[in-house]
Amino acid sequence: MVYSRKDRKGRVLRKGETQRKCDGKYVYTYMDTLGRRRSIYSKDIKTLREREEQLVKDQLDGLDTYVAGSATVNFVFDRYISTKSELRETTRTNYKYMYDRFVKDGFGKKKIAVIKFSDVLQFYQYLLKDKKMQVNTLETIHTVLHPTFQLAVRDNIIRTNPSDGVMAQVKKLPGRNHGVRHALTLEQQRAFIRYIENNERFESWVTLFKFLLGTGCRIGEAIGIRWDDIDFEKRIISINHSLVYYSREYKGHGICSFAVSLPKTEAGIRMIPILDTVYEALKREYAFQEENGFNETEIDGMSGFVFSNRFGNVHNPQAINRAIKRIYEAYNVEEVLKAAKEKREPILIPHFSCHHLRHTFCSRFCENETNLKVIQSIMGHANIETTMDIYAEVTETKKHESMQELAKKLDVF
Repeated sequence: MVYSRKDRKGRVLRKGETQRKCDGKYVYTYMDTLGRRRSIYSKDIKTLREREEQLVKDQLDGLDTYVAGSATVNFVFDRYISTKSELRETTRTNYKYMYDRFVKDGFGKKKIAVIKFSDVLQFYQYLLKDKKMQVNTLETIHTVLHPTFQLAVRDNIIRTNPSDGVMAQVKKLPGRNHGVRHALTLEQQRAFIRYIENNERFESWVTLFKFLLGTGCRIGEAIGIRWDDIDFEKRIISINHSLVYYSREYKGHGICSFAVSLPKTEAGIRMIPILDTVYEALKREYAFQEENGFNETEIDGMSGFVFSNRFGNVHNPQAINRAIKRIYEAYNVEEVLKAAKEKREPILIPHFSCHHLRHTFCSRFCENETNLKVIQSIMGHANIETTMDIYAEVTETKKHESMQELAKKLDVF
């Protein structure tokens, strides 16, 4: 290909600049940081020189613009995840699963150098609106993407992290509940337990749900509880591990299995006093298993698990959520008919999941305890802010209830 030292208008070109005779495009040729010959192109000399100036600035900053121009988010994520040797295998698997499912085939193919704050924000909004993702799930995606961009910053591929501040912006969006879980009311909580106790279809779930509502354990902690972790004499439950159900690769195929893991945080290792209702439920369960057989499941060397399904295996958290749905739907149908006959408003149970039971326990606790450090310790919250958020929600509700009660007593309305 033939090049000229002057352009078609007779202007002298700078060192490294040429103009192609075939299409008139301007070309600037340079050596990258690894000594490789690279070129940039433009239809007009002004734009080319603006790009040259940016290129020089990038090189002075130590940026490799070729890598920046070609590296995708997927490429950098692979580098990031390969460096995280300290991650638990279950955490690593979860990160890769979430990334592969929601990022890899779309946003992950973008060139990392051109991604801006607004691009990340739009991607998160897409997951929330189009994929109907909850904000707490989105936070898991952010937990993976933010350090991926940060690695690119540290590797001098990009100057700034475009995901900085995006989650804060997302949480300001109107019309979102931001993943806040609301506790069952005391009436709903009692109705749920009484319905299970008095229904042969669901009575096998009584001990598990009383345990969850009476300890505030995370679901993984609850299904992982062993009889060895319960001290009936001292009335103490030791929370020292958790069961996780996750997908992984095995001989080229994806399989799901249980694994033993440490609690979610160091604060998760704790001792929980046993309430009377939980104590009585566990005692009955132990007596039942003495007569009918104990759970013989073994996971990572651990056995003697308290709770088991009808097949004698530990519970899958999703199966528990499905059971919850069957229970409250059956209850609501019966309650509507019963309330109509009795000419009263029905006490309906809203949609909820396992984690709502933990939130419900924490709310009841906050209603009766003012020492936030005690609440934090029992709940196993890593940050006091989490405890304070729930406490604030509870006290706000109690404030309105107190004012309504005061109005009745004063009879001023």
